[in-house]
Amino acid sequence: MDITLSKEKINWCVGKSSKILEKIHEEQINITIYERDVNHLAYEIKEILHNDLNFKATGNIDHIIKELHKIPNVDNYKLIIDDIVFLLNQFKEISEVVSFKLLLAIVDNDMCRRFHTDLNYIRMLCTYSGPGTLWLSENNLNREALDDLESNNSIVINNDSINQVRTGSVAILKGGLYPRKGTKAIVHRSPNIQESQQKRLLLRIDTDELFNF
Repeated sequence: MDITLSKEKINWCVGKSSKILEKIHEEQINITIYERDVNHLAYEIKEILHNDLNFKATGNIDHIIKELHKIPNVDNYKLIIDDIVFLLNQFKEISEVVSFKLLLAIVDNDMCRRFHTDLNYIRMLCTYSGPGTLWLSENNLNREALDDLESNNSIVINNDSINQVRTGSVAILKGGLYPRKGTKAIVHRSPNIQESQQKRLLLRIDTDELFNF
């Protein structure tokens, strides 16, 4: 397993195996990233981007899978559906909950421009196409400025050291409702795409309930 860690204030794990995602439960870690490419999905991604897809489903895995198969022209997206089901099962094992909220959508705006934390337990993200989520290491973050709702320029210590999840890679982000004490939520934001008229194909999976450790 290939793992990369920072030398100080370690808050991330990056690796080439999906097993790396499980490390999100370590106290000091607030983002885990499974690096991979999705070249084998390129044709299906292109097909989806030609359509106005905005799929949402809430419930257990069986229900969400049934809803996924109701997507128009779903037979053209078999590989992506298989990948989503794989990731959903991974997320179930890691989160240890049984109900989820899933979004698969084409995004053409900047969504969340300000660096922030999410008020949730944990979240899985995969940008199949377009630029991925931006995130900060603890070494490059002024949490006091974050808490005071100041601008990105005040929150980020060094703009050249902002991290970005690669296209196709899978990330799990720890949120503000994570129940273990001493854990900090990951500070992140959406990439700027609106001005350049880019599009993202985004998969987002949230837990629909809290897990009490």
